Amino acid sequence: MPDYSYMDIFIPRELSREAARQLLTEHAEYGQWELSRVRLYPDGSRRVRLRRRIMRVRSTL
Repeated sequence: MPDYSYMDIFIPRELSREAARQLLTEHAEYGQWELSRVRLYPDGSRRVRLRRRIMRVRSTL
């Protein structure tokens, strides 16, 4: 089973949908993050959990 590292991002309700999309797109393109979970709160804010696979490097000795 692969291991993942996680990063949580809080997106306030004042941030537009387009700005939130751009933020998540940059994390995906440049940091190799993928969307794991989005939680939408009643006040309109969001908590986003991103994940990326941990690459284990084996020794060649």
